[in-house]
Amino acid sequence: MEWFTSSDYWLSRLVFQRGLAAIYLIAFLTAVDQGRALLGEHGLTPVPRFVARVPFRRSPSLFHLHYSDRFFSVCAWLGTALSAALLVGAADQVPLWAAMAAWLVLWLLYLSIVNVGQVWYGFGWESLLLETGFLAIFLGNEHTAPPVLILWLLRWLLFRVEFGAGLIKIRGDRCWRDLTCLYYHHETQPMPGPLSWYFHHLPKPLHRAEVAANHVSQLVVPLALFTPQPVASVAAGIIVVTQLWLVTSGNFAWLNWLTILLALSAVDGRRAAEVLGLPQPPPLAAPPVWYEVLVLAATALVLTLSYWPARNLLSGRQLMNYSFNPLHLVNTYGAFGSVNRSRQEVVIEGTDEPAITPDTVWKEYEFRGKPGDVRRMPRQYAPYHLRLDWMMWFAGISSAYAGSWFTPLVTKLLTNDRATLRLLRVSPFPETPPTHIRARLYLYRFTTRRERRATGAWWHRTLLGEFLPPVRLEDPEHPERAHP
Repeated sequence: MEWFTSSDYWLSRLVFQRGLAAIYLIAFLTAVDQGRALLGEHGLTPVPRFVARVPFRRSPSLFHLHYSDRFFSVCAWLGTALSAALLVGAADQVPLWAAMAAWLVLWLLYLSIVNVGQVWYGFGWESLLLETGFLAIFLGNEHTAPPVLILWLLRWLLFRVEFGAGLIKIRGDRCWRDLTCLYYHHETQPMPGPLSWYFHHLPKPLHRAEVAANHVSQLVVPLALFTPQPVASVAAGIIVVTQLWLVTSGNFAWLNWLTILLALSAVDGRRAAEVLGLPQPPPLAAPPVWYEVLVLAATALVLTLSYWPARNLLSGRQLMNYSFNPLHLVNTYGAFGSVNRSRQEVVIEGTDEPAITPDTVWKEYEFRGKPGDVRRMPRQYAPYHLRLDWMMWFAGISSAYAGSWFTPLVTKLLTNDRATLRLLRVSPFPETPPTHIRARLYLYRFTTRRERRATGAWWHRTLLGEFLPPVRLEDPEHPERAHP
């Protein structure tokens, strides 16, 4: 079937697949680095407790069949190795069925982690990676031209990401409608980057122009993805530029980079190759019948499941970052339907003094990415994802977000748990654990230009009150929980 494939998108597929493999690699390395501390048998929210209360049908995962920290590590390292192999082009060196099997294994491994990941894996880019990864299974390799149906499904996914985000803004916070949200966003976003201070201090008319441009790029431009070339390529290019703007202004894990890859899949690869002076590939053989059947079946499945996210886009009660099935196959997306006007940060402190007095010296724990030391410039971590830092941002918004994991975190700090301390940038008690831990809530704001010149500080903070009163271990031999 000539209509089934299009060699015009060979370069688009190549860039998309290599980029997706790189994102998978980062995602699995994140699991290797943080999984044991967050989800391990003795982690903050252990997987064994989760699978004991949540049935397989609600969260299908290999870890329902067996869990141990060693097995989790093996799965994460296997995903890392397979991602690296696909990144360097291994899928193009094997038969088509083997390439599809490799992408399928990656998807199954990451699905298994996400479905037991609890609050640590409750972010929209986890579902986005899984949905994108599922479609990648059917993109084939250099032995066949890219299937047109899957290319259209990738555009449908990109449309939902962008258009859904635009709708959630217009329907949500008033500041998106009066173009003032960026007066606050760069300062109050979950994890500012090294340029966020400068973005925050841009003139207000430029902030308003940014918001207006965002509305165009998310509510108008995505419609052009379904038009003929070269218009679709131009629309994709605009989305790439806006996503790069977001990359420079904050840390959103791999959300922006994955959106960029989805946009690049819509670019006419033949014309891009001509512009770049790249040779065109030789004529490709017709795809095997079994492959066509699988692509048609996958397309039918995605179109069927698209009913729920499509209805969600039209709903006045639009859901944001929601999966309608436990396989995360076709989801709804969106971000920042509301924007915080101020930034509250939870600062954790400890002391090694045996008794609390008015003169007790408290020392702060420093996190890798979230604001703490006012003189420390925000760092760039994306596309790597600092899961604990993100949840600390949510805790600053409301203590309700910290209900399942904050007390275990404090308990781990009171015992100097090595896996937990590796999630932090600095522990003030590297050798002997503290006797008491407390947490206080601060109001943070970016310093003004004058304050920055005078003090060298990036932030100014004001104490708001107590988040957690001083606690100690009830019994050092059985540190199940901390007590006042």
